[in-house]
Amino acid sequence: MKNILVTGGAGFIGSAFVRHMVEQHPEYNIIVYDKLTYAGNLDNLLPVSDEPNYRFEQGDIASRETVRRAFQAHDVDTVVNFAAESHVDRSILNPDAFIHSNTVGVHILLDESRQHGVGRFLHVSTDEVYGDIEPGYFSKEGDKFAPNSPYAASKAGGELLVRAYHITHGMDTVVTRGSNTFGPYQYPEKIIPFFVTEAIDDKPLPVYGDGMQIRDWLYVDDHALGVATALFNGKSGEAYNIAGEHHEHNINVTHRILDLLDKPRSLIKHVPDREGHDLRYAMNCDKLRELGWNRLYTFDSALEATINWFKENEWWWRKIKTGEYLEYYKKQYAARLAAAE
Repeated sequence: MKNILVTGGAGFIGSAFVRHMVEQHPEYNIIVYDKLTYAGNLDNLLPVSDEPNYRFEQGDIASRETVRRAFQAHDVDTVVNFAAESHVDRSILNPDAFIHSNTVGVHILLDESRQHGVGRFLHVSTDEVYGDIEPGYFSKEGDKFAPNSPYAASKAGGELLVRAYHITHGMDTVVTRGSNTFGPYQYPEKIIPFFVTEAIDDKPLPVYGDGMQIRDWLYVDDHALGVATALFNGKSGEAYNIAGEHHEHNINVTHRILDLLDKPRSLIKHVPDREGHDLRYAMNCDKLRELGWNRLYTFDSALEATINWFKENEWWWRKIKTGEYLEYYKKQYAARLAAAE
């Protein structure tokens, strides 16, 4: 392992992994390969952009030619695949893009990796492949998939292709499944950065339904460390859950955000729920712990640090919340807010 291609490395979780690897492992060359769609942002990589072991290549994992050129140009021997369309709401509005990137793109990346003789291929997936989880149960890596959104289904499809390439071609593959992740540099369409930035401007916070959906919250640096642990120590052909093990109702998270920002709860607007909205995600992560991984952050300290980061870095997010972002916002929330309670 010497030349590591990190696809989707300019995105939220991918860039956290890149920053960790560049800073903590100077013995590896880290090549970021990113399409730079709306959520890919080179500003996320500014802290490491001048480091000698960092490189950037723009490209789409669903483009066989550009993937092949990147492999050849950098003599890639390891792949860590973060590249994905990742927002459930957008997958309902436009599922085609999710199938293209999260399933077809994974196939092309796997096939080019096989032909190039790549050693380890780590694929970053999600807890949403397990679907809605009954109270009291925590998903384990061997559980069946039951995805309930186009996003989750496309991620499950990509995972099954990873398994197929391991079984059929003997590729050295590892999969990680992360829980709901938050932290600095997160594109402000997900609930925490969305609500933080809206609340800063005293705008209404559209809470789906009664807000009693339960999510397992994981700080982005802990997620990145979990991926690195699986990359270095994971067993070939295995999957590893990366769980925050902090379960909160969405409405409670919203209350905490408002309280930490000293904003009134009257900003909350309960809007019609999302189609097919899973009520609860929860995972068991004992398997990853056995490899030596442990979280470094509590939810409370991480949430406060995240809110402070967004307060102190308006330069990063204000320029994002224009143009395409506003068009998406109108499609997703205008009618819902008009019908809000």
